[in-house]
Amino acid sequence: MKNRVKELLKSGQPAVGSWISLPSPASAEHMAGMGFDWLVIDTEHGATDYETLEDMIRALKGADCAPMARVPWNDPVLIKRVLDRGASGLVIPMISTGEEARAAVAACKYPPEGIRGIAGTRTSRYGMDLMDYYHDWNKQGVVVCQIETEEGVKNIRDIMSTPGVDAIFVGPNDLSAGLGVFRQFDHPKFKEAMERIIKAGRETGVPTGYHAGSADEALAKIEQGFQFVAVASDARFMAAAASGAASKILGGLKRNG
Repeated sequence: MKNRVKELLKSGQPAVGSWISLPSPASAEHMAGMGFDWLVIDTEHGATDYETLEDMIRALKGADCAPMARVPWNDPVLIKRVLDRGASGLVIPMISTGEEARAAVAACKYPPEGIRGIAGTRTSRYGMDLMDYYHDWNKQGVVVCQIETEEGVKNIRDIMSTPGVDAIFVGPNDLSAGLGVFRQFDHPKFKEAMERIIKAGRETGVPTGYHAGSADEALAKIEQGFQFVAVASDARFMAAAASGAASKILGGLKRNG
């Protein structure tokens, strides 16, 4: 088991990916061919169930793109079920304290480093490669803690100092809402939170991540010091292209009478 995202983060290089919000293996397969380092299949807000998740991860097999997932909550049962489908890393939402970060890591890791249950599922070739997977996962799996609350910003150093946390990730919509400045990304309160997170990342050596809305914003965030950077999602890419095409055609028809 070799994890490209883990290698990029450890080497200080940016790892760029996107979100898969549509419950579709075809969408995942198509996005996997775009050149991203990773894709996160969203089971928190998306409609993807476990069987579909497994098929979506299968669709990424053979692509040079790490299959990751976001779980609905920091719960060892949910974490275990998603990892057993074959995800090579997880984004865990609403981490606000060091204690919650430690619980997230423990749920992701096999004993003696954690509490993850052991079973012969797809990820270990239904038990045929269980010994290899067991020994490799704790070293190669990626654990990303998502910071979405004011409390999470206050406790950022404690969260980042948790052994086993490979990166933290800012969801700008939730964090700005938690700060009382929803989608006001130029607001001093939000900018101060970003500066605090970046500073903590530099001091602890833990990579920081951000969900950008566009390619230009993603490049700006990488320049700012973020490493684990997402850009948009399959649904947002589709909506932008479809909206642009429809607007251009309808505008042309209107001009031409």
